[in-house]
Amino acid sequence: MKTLQTENLTISYDEKIIVENLNLSIPIGKITALVGANGSGKSTILKTLARLLQPKNGHVFLDGKKIHQYSTKEVAKKLAILPQNPIAPDGLTVSELVAYGRYPHQKSFNTHSKEDFQIINWAIEATGLTAFEERPVDELSGGQRQRAWIALALAQKTPILLLDEPTTFLDMGHQLDVLKLIRKLNEEQQRTIIMVVHDLNHATRFADHIVCIKNGEVRAEGNPVEVVTEPMLKEVFHIEATILNEPKTGLPVCIPTDSIAEENI
Repeated sequence: MKTLQTENLTISYDEKIIVENLNLSIPIGKITALVGANGSGKSTILKTLARLLQPKNGHVFLDGKKIHQYSTKEVAKKLAILPQNPIAPDGLTVSELVAYGRYPHQKSFNTHSKEDFQIINWAIEATGLTAFEERPVDELSGGQRQRAWIALALAQKTPILLLDEPTTFLDMGHQLDVLKLIRKLNEEQQRTIIMVVHDLNHATRFADHIVCIKNGEVRAEGNPVEVVTEPMLKEVFHIEATILNEPKTGLPVCIPTDSIAEENI
């Protein structure tokens, strides 16, 4: 079991505190969605969990050990992250990009094993990019590029996967395809997945655990039914909304009806 948690985590940009004294424990083998308004600190938290940012105070623990005590290659074998708006070098093909996901597992420089190639091909196929595998990434549409980066993260074959708004640039059909793929990876491979989600209804449908962030603080946490309530939507998202139960799943669906000025909350 791979565990990921924070202890009294404080994160700042220069002298501005973004997150303060955050204590968070990610459920193992589940999908956790970080939700909140723009600028609430979701992506900052995700980057710090992945060791892309150094906290001002406190610690991130990976398998009970401070994450900064691991080598970069050791961390890359345990968790993979898809950041927002990644950029590939000019001319790099899809298959070449996805192959980078195997770097942490290589035993000799720039040499891929038969297993590496099998995993690369699986990641490309799983994201629906087989027809584009030899095409340069910079020639793809926005949605295709996003899937190529997801394939890279999948090829890393880590037990923990962090995704920062993985459906960016995708139309509704491809958004659902990606989210269903994430759910499939979780169910079939028991991967622990943490994703920043912009669409709250995607969070309620595809996440087991939701963490609501406001101003760098956890304001609500639990399963979708526990978390997605009209008071929470008012406090965290500054909206009036109706909560309905989706007929097939019984999960909550949020229908915004009005926005609220923060000073009136």
